[in-house]
Amino acid sequence: MPQTRARPKAGANAAATDQVLTLAEAAAYLRVPEQEVLNFIRNQGLPARKAGADWRLLKDAIHDWLRGAPTPKKGIWASIGTFKEDPHLEEIVKEAHRRRGRPDQGDD
Repeated sequence: MPQTRARPKAGANAAATDQVLTLAEAAAYLRVPEQEVLNFIRNQGLPARKAGADWRLLKDAIHDWLRGAPTPKKGIWASIGTFKEDPHLEEIVKEAHRRRGRPDQGDD
């Protein structure tokens, strides 16, 4: 008797796979061309991952992005701008320069 491929059962696993979209699926979901989705990824912070040569996006992440919710950032880039409003920043920088033997940088 020939075996037939079993269909995935409805439930948690099926729901999880429905959450992961390819670039084409994400474009269709957002109702924009694929190139526009790539623009969103590269220039507007749409969270996505490369899987080999292909992109994968989470539907929930797309929803958060559309709502304007901040996306978590990793590494050194996460701290850019964090200290901009720190009232002690100038003092910290001067002390770092002093410890490294650098001349006073002035107000430039």
